[in-house]
Amino acid sequence: MRASVVTSFEAPLQIQELPVPEPGAGQVLVRIEASGLCHTDIHAARGDWPVKPSLPLIPGHEGVGIVEQTGPGVTQVAVGDRVAIPWLGYACGVCDYCVSGRETLCESQKNTGYGMNGGHAEYAVAYARHVVKVPDGVSPLEAAPLTCAGVTTYKAIKVAGVRPTERVAIFGIGGLGHMAQQYAQIFGGDTITVDVTEEKLALARELGAAHVVNAKQSDPVAAIKALGGADVAVVLAASPTVLEQAHASLRRGGRLVLVSLPKDNTMRLPIFETVLGGLSVIGSIVGTRQDLAEVFALHAAGRTKVELQTRKLEDVNQAIEDVLAGKVTARVVFEF
Repeated sequence: MRASVVTSFEAPLQIQELPVPEPGAGQVLVRIEASGLCHTDIHAARGDWPVKPSLPLIPGHEGVGIVEQTGPGVTQVAVGDRVAIPWLGYACGVCDYCVSGRETLCESQKNTGYGMNGGHAEYAVAYARHVVKVPDGVSPLEAAPLTCAGVTTYKAIKVAGVRPTERVAIFGIGGLGHMAQQYAQIFGGDTITVDVTEEKLALARELGAAHVVNAKQSDPVAAIKALGGADVAVVLAASPTVLEQAHASLRRGGRLVLVSLPKDNTMRLPIFETVLGGLSVIGSIVGTRQDLAEVFALHAAGRTKVELQTRKLEDVNQAIEDVLAGKVTARVVFEF
């Protein structure tokens, strides 16, 4: 099988021919139809984060495809099912986090495309308990971004507790941001989108943003404060400056939801403003299998739109450069 492989954190990814893996007990073999490119894949390939993946590694945690083989003990899915392979590749199922519906906090979890090989290959092995069936009517190309960009931002809007008519500021309109905006609007929020690229802001307008702010042309804090301040600010840009701007844009009682992971792992948090303003800072990490099932159901019902462009796996290194240069409006999906 062809696979995109990280062999060194200092070198481009390699396209290699590898043996098709065999599923073990409780696992399935999936023939990949589509696999999205996430910023996390880029961080994995470059070893940006404190805990680095073991190499060689096949990245990708937005893999969607057809189950071709099942290992011993698999009852959750069958050969021929279309499934998604998300970031949460495995959780123990018995710890207090798992049994209370917070499986994404499981301390024994394995992460697809980071702690185990992922979907940037023609075939991938996954744990049957942790794949999610893709409903009829949702194409594999659209299901791929929903598997991370969708479920991650859906969870962020959920944990923010967005209520109808609240102002929700989305910082960073891209693969995640354009989905966050749509979920905030589904929950009844009025969205304010912030970015530095006019093409992305045009997409935000098309998707129904009440206000857009070009942070290159004006101060986003002042612009949002002039609207009355944000009740919720969701940060999807991995910049400490943006994190601080989002915090400063909140009105009293506002909630800052942190999703992006800056390479330097820090932000300044003004304590007086946080305490006196009754502000909340919330960390949101991906979503559960149930969250992903809900994301797929919303899309199947026509409630969301996925903006994407397709590439071939051989173009993985150019795709990474294009994403980092801001040349991609939303999501790159490798089509097999």
